[in-house]
Amino acid sequence: MGFFYFYFMKKVLFTCSMLWSAFTFAQFGVKVSIPAYLSDSEVYLYGFNGSKEILYAKAKTSGNTASFKVDKKYVGMMRAFFQKSNSSVNMVAENKDISFKIELDSKNKIANVAFEDQVNQLFSNEIELQKKQDLILPALIQIKEYYKPSDQFFKSLDSEIGLLSKTDVKQYESHPFLDYYQKNQKYSVQEKATELKPEDFINFYSKSGEYLETSTILKPSLINFLNVSKSNVEASVDKLLEAVNLETPRGQTILSELIEIFNSYSMDKLKDKYLTQANHLKCTINDRLASTIKASKNTELGAKMPNNRFVNPIHSKAKSLYDIKASKKIVVFWSSTCSHCEAELPKLLEKYETLKAQNIEIVGFSLDSNLDEFRNKANLYPWINDSEGKGWYSSYGETYNIVATPTYFVLDADNKIISKPNHVGDVLDYLKVN
Repeated sequence: MGFFYFYFMKKVLFTCSMLWSAFTFAQFGVKVSIPAYLSDSEVYLYGFNGSKEILYAKAKTSGNTASFKVDKKYVGMMRAFFQKSNSSVNMVAENKDISFKIELDSKNKIANVAFEDQVNQLFSNEIELQKKQDLILPALIQIKEYYKPSDQFFKSLDSEIGLLSKTDVKQYESHPFLDYYQKNQKYSVQEKATELKPEDFINFYSKSGEYLETSTILKPSLINFLNVSKSNVEASVDKLLEAVNLETPRGQTILSELIEIFNSYSMDKLKDKYLTQANHLKCTINDRLASTIKASKNTELGAKMPNNRFVNPIHSKAKSLYDIKASKKIVVFWSSTCSHCEAELPKLLEKYETLKAQNIEIVGFSLDSNLDEFRNKANLYPWINDSEGKGWYSSYGETYNIVATPTYFVLDADNKIISKPNHVGDVLDYLKVN
């Protein structure tokens, strides 16, 4: 009896252990064949929650292979970011293994991607077909008008137009996410969305399946929704939020996206209205909306700007933003590849000695991906600069609500935000620097 009980319990424990392993080990893997140039690059794999990218894994690199292990179920769009190349590869995840090979051009940017798994081969073909439909198909239709139906060239053109005009939807039957993505592109493509009404979008958001948040369709479709609602944006948004129910994760994610869109386009009245609505919700707030509320609070006038520990500082031995002592600080978020920064930062440079004489310091945070490019540009400016070297994947966006460069803040001696100028001229006017 004791033997059989022991044997039975051993089998149960072994089975439980196997089940536990299935839950704790990777759901799927991503394997990338890379050129030697990227063998020492940091590589990150991101998934999506609306327009927010969520870090799912960091690659382990061995020789010419970078591999990721994803330990959560995920179906939707993903992006692999190769930091050294400052390039990304988009892909579709079906909670199954993915593999592909990349090649670089003469500037070490990703030039070619060859997928080996079926779903991403289909996705690549779909993207290529869409490009041809957008760029080539209209031209072929115009050219066809110059030929007679009896002409051989007319027949060839007609055949090619027919091929480009068709999409074989049957190939997506075993790939439900691709099927969803293909059918709903009309909401995110501006040219197609103009044919829709606000009610069409509201119906789409309220009845859309589980893939909306991971599809990358949400934000561009919301921008299109606002455009087609331009006669009465506020009333349309109110109808939308009522339809999607703000007590649900989807409703809160859509509210979060809208607040961030209004902030990006300086639609302050609408941003403030819906941010107030978000703050007054009595239900449990999801992480997405909570981060939007927090970022807004972090950077509102009168708030103490969150500290930032320096990672790659230039022109300073200080360890963090708070370590820099000045009567006022100009904090600017910029990038070496930003044309507006190229135009505006030299104007700060012209007034830097005047600012320093008034005990005003400048602190720059760069959203560069390439640290060498950051250092080359930052060394041209005498003020303090830092960069995480992660581009728009830096922590700055979420912490400080940064959606564009350059973005300026003026802080007092206690690091409280006393001004949020739009342009460098506004900075200098606020500080009365002529």
